Amino acid sequence: MRLDKLLSNMGFGSRKEVKQLLKSGAVQVEGTVIKDGKTQVNPVEQTIFLLGEKVVYKEFIYLMMNKPQGVISATEDVQQETVIDLLSEEDRHFAPFPVGRLDKDTEGLLLLTNDGQLSHALLSPKKHVPKTYYAIIEGRVDENDVSAFKEGVLLDDGYKTKPGDLTILRSGETSEIELVITEGKFHQVKRMFAAVGKKVRYLKRIKMGNLSLDESLELGEYRELTEDEVEALKEK
Repeated sequence: MRLDKLLSNMGFGSRKEVKQLLKSGAVQVEGTVIKDGKTQVNPVEQTIFLLGEKVVYKEFIYLMMNKPQGVISATEDVQQETVIDLLSEEDRHFAPFPVGRLDKDTEGLLLLTNDGQLSHALLSPKKHVPKTYYAIIEGRVDENDVSAFKEGVLLDDGYKTKPGDLTILRSGETSEIELVITEGKFHQVKRMFAAVGKKVRYLKRIKMGNLSLDESLELGEYRELTEDEVEALKEK
């Protein structure tokens, strides 16, 4: 990889700015000052310093966000705020994208990455990656609903869902539930409850595959996944 491209990709400036850094002698590779941006380097095997600080190379970025309501799961939109708008400039530089989507009024766990292979594996219908939601439902959720979800329910377009694992946390005039599904149809959770005559008042995704939402993240906050969390996702 060209040295100037590496530094630019890592967010140390535009090609022009990186060129000036190189020209000033600010970059060392294996202890030698390098001023030619065309120099080929191996960031995995070689040690690179910029202004005395070691450049830690990473090709992929993996972010866990606690998505707030009112923000759409897209990379760009001319009218509405997107989850990418919530990222720092440094993290946006890696061009991450949301893995799947959460509705605009749905909160909770959203994974963002530039690792297309992992994204495909998590979203592929063949993988059956489970997604867990917490919801507040208008109306009394009962064992009849649990049984219906276990069999799969008929949505408004005639599609019958795969089995869902519905757990009742509290039942009353409003109910609290957890639901595990392995699909990602448009508005699926809301449409599943509509199929049994109930309405979702509040919806939050709390788990995707082996990854659970970090409850210390405030709405709109995010953090990088740990190496263990990334490996756990890849195991799925």
